[in-house]
Amino acid sequence: MDEQAFLKDALSRLGLWQGDGLPSFEALPGGVSSDIWRIDLPDGPICIKRALAKLRVEMDWRVPVERNAYEVAWMETARAVEPDAAPEILASDPQAGFFAMPYLDPATHSSWKDELRQGRADPATAAEVGRRIGHIHAATAGRDEIARHFPTDEIFHAIRLEPYLEATAARHPDLRHILFGLSRRTAGEKHALVHGDVSPKNIMIGPKGPVFLDAECAWYGDPVFDIAFCLNHMLLKSLWNIEARELFHECYGAMAPAWLDQVDWEPAAVAEARAASLLPGLFLGRVDGKSPVEYVTQEADRDRVRRVARQLLLHPVDRLEEVLDAWKEELGH
Repeated sequence: MDEQAFLKDALSRLGLWQGDGLPSFEALPGGVSSDIWRIDLPDGPICIKRALAKLRVEMDWRVPVERNAYEVAWMETARAVEPDAAPEILASDPQAGFFAMPYLDPATHSSWKDELRQGRADPATAAEVGRRIGHIHAATAGRDEIARHFPTDEIFHAIRLEPYLEATAARHPDLRHILFGLSRRTAGEKHALVHGDVSPKNIMIGPKGPVFLDAECAWYGDPVFDIAFCLNHMLLKSLWNIEARELFHECYGAMAPAWLDQVDWEPAAVAEARAASLLPGLFLGRVDGKSPVEYVTQEADRDRVRRVARQLLLHPVDRLEEVLDAWKEELGH
């Protein structure tokens, strides 16, 4: 089915358009995992998002399209906790793997990744990201009725644990037992609802604060994955915009405690220790796993990541601040 035929069929199935023709539309950047279109309906623009079965990466990476339905469920659950933290779901077709949501106008919603690229790294924004995702974790912790809606262990393994931790062991065979151990430990922790892809590219900064998008990795499990995943970007982006390096480090230093302040499902020190030991695995995974970040292009910079990540994997620390300190020390050489 070609693009126009798909969109007309999708709009009809979602009950959003019954006309003979097709409203004007535009394909938007969907990243590696989805197709996204803006469609201009008479009542205003919307977006339709469709999950891809084969991701757009160099390695052969295939993922079930039913993750789209869990993305919808995450957004609806998150909005019940933090109404401004996720977009409204207008309609969805879980069997077909697509849904519709409002179009977030760039005039009022800026991509956090684009802001960071320009060196506009605001620690207050980072703190609010940590607080909001932590609040969602705390509000969903220990709730079996929510956990039952997210039977996504296999999907989470396929799109998070395997590509970021286990696949990385192929290039670091001496760390195989550590990386696979982190994967097994993460899979076994069942505490709260996890977004699974809390990265700046999936966060829009709007008039009411950060808005989380792209929750197709949603999983009921270990919330430390979310904070470690996002803090990882604060570390890596200090290689991307050297002039803003100190601001990225300040964002890290603001986000981590804001998240920890929300931890009430277990002792905060226990959660922090898991996050601090997981983070180096994710750090290494973004240069040597299945989905390396596109902006770390120099081998010398990749080697910097490898040195710090390997040291912290072999000698884990208990505090997130200690991970940042190790990275600062490497950058100071």
